[in-house]
Amino acid sequence: MSSTSTTEYQAPDVAAKAAEYHEETTDLMGEKMVLNMGPSHPATHGVLRLILELDGEIITKADPDVGFLHRGDEKIAENMHYNQFVPYTDRLDYLAPLANNVAYACAVEKLMGWELPPRGQALRVLCCELARISSHLLGVGVCAMDVGAMTVFLYTFTEREKIYNLCEQLTGARFTTSYTRVGGQLRDMPAGFEQAVRKFLDECSATIEEVSKLLDKNKIYQDRMCDIGVISKEAAIAWGLTGPNLRASGVSRDLRKDRPYLGYEKYDFDVIIAEEGDCYARYQVRMEEIRQSIKICKQVLDTMPEGPVNLAESKSMLPNKEKVLMSMEELIHHFIVATQGIDAPPGEVYFGAENPKGELGFYIHSTGGGVPHRLKIRSPSFCNLSPLSILLPGHMISDIPAVLGSLDFVMGECDR
Repeated sequence: MSSTSTTEYQAPDVAAKAAEYHEETTDLMGEKMVLNMGPSHPATHGVLRLILELDGEIITKADPDVGFLHRGDEKIAENMHYNQFVPYTDRLDYLAPLANNVAYACAVEKLMGWELPPRGQALRVLCCELARISSHLLGVGVCAMDVGAMTVFLYTFTEREKIYNLCEQLTGARFTTSYTRVGGQLRDMPAGFEQAVRKFLDECSATIEEVSKLLDKNKIYQDRMCDIGVISKEAAIAWGLTGPNLRASGVSRDLRKDRPYLGYEKYDFDVIIAEEGDCYARYQVRMEEIRQSIKICKQVLDTMPEGPVNLAESKSMLPNKEKVLMSMEELIHHFIVATQGIDAPPGEVYFGAENPKGELGFYIHSTGGGVPHRLKIRSPSFCNLSPLSILLPGHMISDIPAVLGSLDFVMGECDR
């Protein structure tokens, strides 16, 4: 992995691959076959349908068909108060709900002109990096399992389960956390949470090294991943790829460094890039990003400031529960905020966060009041799937699980 130069790769020549295939087989030349792969297929990682045109086992044409999981999240958001939409963000990249919550809350806070206190920012960074570790652990494990390395999946899934235990301790939920609020968090860290996180980080570091020993120089794994699904630097930029898939093609772009938010500029970590742009490079980038996230989490815990995790008293924030029970003015305040929502000013904002899958962005158009006039979600998985029509042709059917697993997408945020 290097940040100095990028080697130019070409997509496989479909005609040449098909001719080579027919030279090595005694099968008679026949008509091309159209095969539907998905939307109910384990290798498509969700409800993704691939319409494949095959010449023998060589893919000559690929047409991704998305939208099977479309729920109209953006229109739902336009009929809800800002905080009421938080649970829906859990269902976008449902492998990293904490990070989705944070990205959405940051977008609304940008509209409001709010800035969280230092402890609230640090707690959000910790949540985002734990979500990144969780997402990458599953991505690496499932991709390895797709190409035959079952043991790796058991290692990574065990570590991911520990993160769910931490989520339950922090938020009260394991999967759909709904932890973040516009203006802060649901609650501060509970007693013993810091020690539990440090214990997990040490155990995860050891597990990652075990996974590296199993995969890095594994001949079968390298044959299945190297020089497969190559995306050049220019193609990655042209197709709007972000996150690890973009950095694995030699583009050094990370919003935590390029447009720091939540105090990321205070933490020491590297932007991991690779030159090759193939499935193996995407695996390497994700593995190293797990190590960097562990490094960030330790820095957050070492420098965690004291103080509140939410904004100070504000007419747009729910008052303290104890005060509501003791004061008529606070009860009225609570009633107004709960029924009318945050009183947002008119305006337009866009906020993009560096999520595990790439740049998750929220565009909000407000005409004032507690409900957005328009809300648009920029989902990284949708953009990361966009090159499939030019990426898959020329490969064999058996290469599809490796390519899809290395792209590490989630259909929940792709379809929205």
